[in-house]
Amino acid sequence: MMTTRGGSLPRQGEPLRPGEPARPGEPGRPGEPAQPGQPGWPVPGPAPATAPSPAMQPTRVWFEQGEWPGRLYERLLNQRIVMAHGFLDSESATRLSAQLLTLDAEGNGPIRLELQNLDAELPAALTVMGVLDTLRVTVTAYAAGRTSGPGLGVLAAARHRRAYPNALFTMAEPKISFEGPVAAVAAHEEQVRAMLADLYARMAEATGRPADDLQQDARQGRLLSAEQAIDYGLIEGFAEARGPAGPGIAGLGRPQA
Repeated sequence: MMTTRGGSLPRQGEPLRPGEPARPGEPGRPGEPAQPGQPGWPVPGPAPATAPSPAMQPTRVWFEQGEWPGRLYERLLNQRIVMAHGFLDSESATRLSAQLLTLDAEGNGPIRLELQNLDAELPAALTVMGVLDTLRVTVTAYAAGRTSGPGLGVLAAARHRRAYPNALFTMAEPKISFEGPVAAVAAHEEQVRAMLADLYARMAEATGRPADDLQQDARQGRLLSAEQAIDYGLIEGFAEARGPAGPGIAGLGRPQA
């Protein structure tokens, strides 16, 4: 066998090793493929664009979360519908009062006041109650979820009061704490007693029950279903079915007189 510098010559018919040149009369063997990151490794191009499937359209997301509720409430106001939900403090009571007063000044149509899971600070509730007592137009309140504490006073101050079938009403006294000198605490307590007297007097006027009975039920935390609230006198009936659009309350059934 012949040898050369660098090793033996391969025999005819033996397979070539990677990188060897082709022998006469035999096809060459390609070299080993390059590894990722090495020279010669193909660079992948961008994936071809595919048309979205009509059955898998992307979900629409509201990015302007701080703006879209405002636009929605503005549309409701255009239909003379006012929303009050959650805990009513002094700031939200001012905003709610401004909406009611604006609608009262702009037209003579009735106002639909939607109360959603409403509770309230005692001063805030009395503020809205005073505004409701002075409006020229008819206000019908619709209670949904759980209405509790001083929020019941806002409901009682509306000329007409209705509830959705699953509504609940929790009679409870507000929880108030005071800090400061003894004289200041005593003055605050006297103010709270006066405000509670106004609250129960207004609720007594709406329900036809003695104010002392209302306060006793509040101390006991009495819970009323919508049907029980009708018997109690807190509401007049259930929310009516939505009817055809009309002036005043578009797309909603008209409050019964």
